[in-house]
Amino acid sequence: MRLVKFLANAGVASRRASEPLIAAGRVTVNGERVTDPARDVSDADRIRFDGAAVGLPGAGGLAVYAVNKPAGVVSTASDPQGRSTVVSLVRSERRLYPVGRLDIDTTGLMLLTNDGALAHRLTHPSFEVRKVYRVVVRRGPVTGVQLAKLREGVLLEDGRTAPAAARRVAHDTFELTIHEGRNRQVKRMCEAIGHRVKRLERIAFGPLTLGDLAPGRARRLSAAELTGLTGTAAGPSARRGAATSRSARQRRSRG
Repeated sequence: MRLVKFLANAGVASRRASEPLIAAGRVTVNGERVTDPARDVSDADRIRFDGAAVGLPGAGGLAVYAVNKPAGVVSTASDPQGRSTVVSLVRSERRLYPVGRLDIDTTGLMLLTNDGALAHRLTHPSFEVRKVYRVVVRRGPVTGVQLAKLREGVLLEDGRTAPAAARRVAHDTFELTIHEGRNRQVKRMCEAIGHRVKRLERIAFGPLTLGDLAPGRARRLSAAELTGLTGTAAGPSARRGAATSRSARQRRSRG
């Protein structure tokens, strides 16, 4: 299969739109940067777009699993140190990609999928997919002034964060909603307002919530959940367009 067709089938872009992406050197095959859209490839090749793994959906179609990652499990498909990986928590014959990462001591909701392009869209900042974390700090209280700073955005060494949603749950606990995905971002944001994190758990990713999924367990998403998740991965402009269309339909129905 030609590389340009592979990218189209994987959902990265249409064939026509994939050609300039390849020509710009944004695609690698087995670690080699490729600029020829006619390059022959297969699903056995390691193909990446902008550094994110890309693969064809399996024979059974798109699959996404929700996993409650325990502490001590690494957020990768394999680990050279032999530690337990998040992929090992799912029983599947498919080649699964972790969607983003959590630190080894961070727990909570992670997604695994057989669609590398979907994983890329769910984690790239331009798509503004929300992540919600429950944060327990070492020494409370968390004050209203500190939460207000998080809502405005705080200055980190790699730049100011986007405004976040922050809600106090207890004197030493709050929920933080962000749309970015910088390295150790939540912990660094907490340090910027004078707190060190004691426990960190992700409780929501896009439209999905952790719910009662037990630590170390996984479940495959339903068709309805997949529809909501892929809609989220379409990006903010597409979501605004969908919301506008719904509003228009509701106005017409009332009229």
